[in-house]
Amino acid sequence: MAGVAAPSLPPADPLVTRYLAYAKVEKRLAARTLALYAADLDKLQAHAAQAGVALTQVTHLQLRRWVAQMHGGGRSARGIALILSGWRGFYVWLGREGLVPGNPVQGVRSPKAPRPLPKALSVDEAVQLASFAAEATPDNAFLEARDQCITELLYSCGLRLSELVGLDAKASASARGWIDQQAGDAHVLGKGEKKRSVPVGRAALVALDQWLAVRSLWARAGAPGGEALFINQRGGRLTPQHIRVRLKLRSQQAGLAAPVHPHMLRHSFASHVLQSSGDLRAVQELLGHTNITTTQAYTRLDFQHLAKIYDKAHPRALSDSATAKASAPGEGAGADAADAKTAPAAQAAIPASGEPRQ
Repeated sequence: MAGVAAPSLPPADPLVTRYLAYAKVEKRLAARTLALYAADLDKLQAHAAQAGVALTQVTHLQLRRWVAQMHGGGRSARGIALILSGWRGFYVWLGREGLVPGNPVQGVRSPKAPRPLPKALSVDEAVQLASFAAEATPDNAFLEARDQCITELLYSCGLRLSELVGLDAKASASARGWIDQQAGDAHVLGKGEKKRSVPVGRAALVALDQWLAVRSLWARAGAPGGEALFINQRGGRLTPQHIRVRLKLRSQQAGLAAPVHPHMLRHSFASHVLQSSGDLRAVQELLGHTNITTTQAYTRLDFQHLAKIYDKAHPRALSDSATAKASAPGEGAGADAADAKTAPAAQAAIPASGEPRQ
């Protein structure tokens, strides 16, 4: 196991218990986020117990040493950064409670690591998946309509998986999200309980109509989670894991080379909107990013896309064999240069074979 682990974890420190209760109520963190915070603080307690110090007595130098140990044990730079984030929040709270004179995590940095590019489908691959329709039979008509609608909404709106799962079939005071079919908008509750509205594409609205037409077959009055837009055969709300499994299966059935996960469709949505519009601020709003730097990752992805087009189209970027071919009558540099001018726009456009989903 990466990092240093104590043979047996000591009982939860009362301060940790108080902090997690605060985070749940005051910060309104999701259950999964709270579980990750608790796991990070378990690691902190293990390190502190091994060093023989109380959590309120941990020093800056000790934290730096523990970071080095975790890194040396094989934990990734990103994993360490997430752990430090959890620790930092804990000590900020301790400071506010007057239990520590300062934040020992302040200035402690995780090892640097290259930021991976978001994994996105090409436009053709995204349309191939969204347009895929399994052979309809009486046994799979319900699943096919539901899974088609899920795929279309993920790609059409760029929703997070948690936002999709939280959608209800109808708007209500208690609903975390819903779709206004008449206006063509999806209203969701994103990270940090922030509300936002995003447009829903025509193809997604058609898929939604088809799903709602058969949803009532499995709806159960009074079933837990029965108000959900996407339900299972027992009438309850679909879980995130269920959707991951169904989308992976669907991408394989559609003939895609690599399995697709829900966040890949969110990345594809952002990349394709940016390719077509070039409007980074609009993409930030659509994704619900608080910081523009998070959205800027897609500019790197977009540049990579354009660089590939340049390599294929520009006469000065061609290989020797391709250059020789380009010098043949009727296939000179002038024609290639014209292609280079038009290729980016042509590649960025949504193919006519699929409905625009932005």
